[in-house]
Amino acid sequence: MATFRKRASGWRGEVRMQGVYRSATFESKTAAKAWAADIETQIRAGTLGVSAGGTVADVLDKYARTVSPSKRGARWEELRLAAIGRDPLAEIPIRDVRRGDIADYRDRRLANVAPGTVNRELNLLSAVFRTAVEEWHWLTENPCAGLRRPPSPQGRDRRISDDEVERVCMALGYEGRVETKQHQVALVFLIALETAMRAGEILSLDWSRVDLKARHCTLEMTKNGTRRQVPLSTRAVGLLQQAPGRKGPLFDLTSRSLDVLFRRARDKAQIKDLRFHDSRHEAITRLAQKLDILDLARMVGHQNLGSLRVYYNPTASEIAARLD
Repeated sequence: MATFRKRASGWRGEVRMQGVYRSATFESKTAAKAWAADIETQIRAGTLGVSAGGTVADVLDKYARTVSPSKRGARWEELRLAAIGRDPLAEIPIRDVRRGDIADYRDRRLANVAPGTVNRELNLLSAVFRTAVEEWHWLTENPCAGLRRPPSPQGRDRRISDDEVERVCMALGYEGRVETKQHQVALVFLIALETAMRAGEILSLDWSRVDLKARHCTLEMTKNGTRRQVPLSTRAVGLLQQAPGRKGPLFDLTSRSLDVLFRRARDKAQIKDLRFHDSRHEAITRLAQKLDILDLARMVGHQNLGSLRVYYNPTASEIAARLD
């Protein structure tokens, strides 16, 4: 399928067909159409394709169209693939791509983003190339195999004080009633601190899956891909009763709007180095003082007990207080 766009430099033609992507710019739309027709003819004839000069961009494009949509994080994965597609790596012919090219990509990215981000991108690239090897037979080996990865950063141990919670809620104008989007953000923050649910899990809550009488809510699909029931404390029940939605979804916030409004409130409150997800660390650390390890893991959805160590961040004073 060919598309044409008017640009300042002329007419840009793009052809996406049978896993092949080509683009070029011409002085006139007529010339762009003629070029596109020729490209489509070559693809149909089998003389132009991945085996005949396709690029890494072709592989990324096919993966985004045929594999990513079936995943829970499809939107974010497609955005990440599009970003990789703007890197010089995407221009390399697929039959010529080597581990050194991926290493060059890694080093370019490390100059601009955190190692954790680079590792996630490399994991995605490896999945793309593995699919190209095992399912599409476009490659004979995965160029990401054996690549040295940047060291993972140390896990965050950021705790949230009661004073910081109060200052964030004050910056959002929350005083126990929910009337604005900012108030919703404050309420979601407080629920996260009480339940250890992730922001996306709270925003996905629907009243059909919340039982205040039995004191639990059900998350149909979590980060781990499993269904989970979250027990609710008396305070959590009271907080959920403040949710603005009376039927259907409890909140009408998007993840992006929550993130933007929370960051603004944090900055307004002059609190440094605080992320919304730190609420999960704080909640798990607090809950660990009330629940045994198995109940805690079940509540927060960690199938691997070792994962709890990432989120459990008690201070030495808190541990000392339990020794006597």
